[in-house]
Amino acid sequence: MSVSDHSRTESTGSLLSDAMTHVSSLVRGEVDLARAEIDQNLRRAGTAIGLLVAAVVISLTALNVLAAAVVSGLAEAGIPAGWAALIVGAGLGIVAAIMASKGTKDLSLSSLAPTRTAKNLKRDAHAVTGDRNDV
Repeated sequence: MSVSDHSRTESTGSLLSDAMTHVSSLVRGEVDLARAEIDQNLRRAGTAIGLLVAAVVISLTALNVLAAAVVSGLAEAGIPAGWAALIVGAGLGIVAAIMASKGTKDLSLSSLAPTRTAKNLKRDAHAVTGDRNDV
């Protein structure tokens, strides 16, 4: 083996080592990004669950108020106190419906997926394969 063959082998080994280091670093970075994105999405899911719990509590309150309104309306046959309770119950029901809608929307699977990580992985794959298409 000549001196040039030996240095060529070392440079090839060095290049492979550098490439493996960069790939390892890239994979580690992508895993960290995915972990951070999933943590953020789970926090958002926790908030959405809180909204759904609040919607249930408010809905139960609305049902109680509406029941009181019906009882009051029937018992007093048209006295304004019953109608006032009916308006309050309907208002609480509307608030609960809005909160439940927002919470359900925030819990959809598409909002929990790590989209930035997927985009970065596609970009990295294109960079590794030498493909110059836009991602």
